[in-house]
Amino acid sequence: MDFTETEAQRDLAALTRRILADKVTPEMLGRHGTGGFDRGLWQDLAKAGIVDAALPYPLGGGFGVLEQCSVLIEIGRAVAPVPYLPTVTMAAAALAEFGDGALLERWGVPVVRGDKILAVALPDAGAPCGFTASRTSGGWRISGSQTAVAFGAFADGFLIAAETPEGSAVFVLDADEGVEARAQSVIDHADAALVTVSEASGTPLGEPGSGVPEWLRLRGTVGLCALQLGVLNGALTATAEYTKLRKQFDRAIAAFQAVRQRLADAYIDVEAVRLTLWQAAWRLAEGLPAAEEVAVAKYWAAEAGHRVAHTAVHLHGGVGIDVDHSLHRYFAAAKRTEFALGGATAQLRVLGDLLATTGSEPS
Repeated sequence: MDFTETEAQRDLAALTRRILADKVTPEMLGRHGTGGFDRGLWQDLAKAGIVDAALPYPLGGGFGVLEQCSVLIEIGRAVAPVPYLPTVTMAAAALAEFGDGALLERWGVPVVRGDKILAVALPDAGAPCGFTASRTSGGWRISGSQTAVAFGAFADGFLIAAETPEGSAVFVLDADEGVEARAQSVIDHADAALVTVSEASGTPLGEPGSGVPEWLRLRGTVGLCALQLGVLNGALTATAEYTKLRKQFDRAIAAFQAVRQRLADAYIDVEAVRLTLWQAAWRLAEGLPAAEEVAVAKYWAAEAGHRVAHTAVHLHGGVGIDVDHSLHRYFAAAKRTEFALGGATAQLRVLGDLLATTGSEPS
C-alpha cells in the first residue's frame, strides 16, 4: 500500500483549495438554516475542470476515487456548498461504470459541464431500503420515500436504490417525472429533501442483484470520510489558532496543559481518520475487496468526528455555541457527516457481520 499522493491528486487539491478560498464567503454560506447550494460556485468548479477531471473515461480525465477524495477533503475544509459527493463521486462515477450511451448522454455529459445536479438516495448501513421497484410492460416503476436526501432540494435527477424481486438495484429518475422532492430544514443548510415517488419511471444501472447499490455505497461512504477529514482539519486548525489568541489570566489558553491535551487528542483522531480513509480508498482504487476497510474508515470518521467537533466547540468557549460564528459551520458539517450512511454503531454492526461471514480478522 502506497499513501504517496499522485501528481493528479496534488494538482486537483491545490486548484480546488485556491478556487474555494477565493469564492467561499460568509455571505455565500448564508445564515444558520439557509443556503445549501451555490450554483455559481459549482459552475466555476466545472469550468476549472474540477468536476470531470477525477472521473473515469468516458466522462472524465481517467482518474478515480483517490483523486475524488483529494477534492472532497478541500471541499470539507472550506465547508463549501457544492454537491460534489453525490453528483460526482457517487452518481457520475456510477454512470461511467454501469451506464449505457443513452444514460451518459442524458445525464453524464450535463453533469460534467455543471449544468445538472444528481442526488443519491441510499439507506443507511443496516437500514431497510425505502423504495421498491417492479418491472412492467412499460419498464420499471419505482415507489417509496426517503428523508434527508442531501442536495435533493436542488437536484435535476436522482439515483435511487430500490428492492426488486430479483434483488436490489439502482435506478436513475428524472426529477420532473413523478418525483416529489420537498425541501427540509436541517441543522446547517437547507440542502436536504424528503424524496417521494409513486409509480415513477426509472432506468436501471446494471441488472438487479448485480451489486450496484453496494458499489455505490462503498464509494459514497469513502467520499463521506474524505469530506469529514477536510471538515475536521478545518475545525482543528481554527481551534488551534483561536487558542493562541484567546487569553485567560494574561496567558494564551494554548499554554494550559489541559487545552494542549485536548488539542493533541483531536490531532490523533484526525490522523486516524486520514489513515483509515486512504487505506479504504486505495483498496477501492485497486479493485480489491474493501468492505471491511470502508466500515472501519466510516467508524473513525463518525467517532473521531464527534470528539473533534465537540473539542472545537469546548475550546472556543462561549463563541463555540454561537450559530453565526464560523466554527458552527464545521460543527454542523461534522455532525451531519457523522451519521450520514450510518454512524459509528451502524458501522460496527456492519463490520461484525462481515467478520462473522468471512470468519477472519480484517485485512
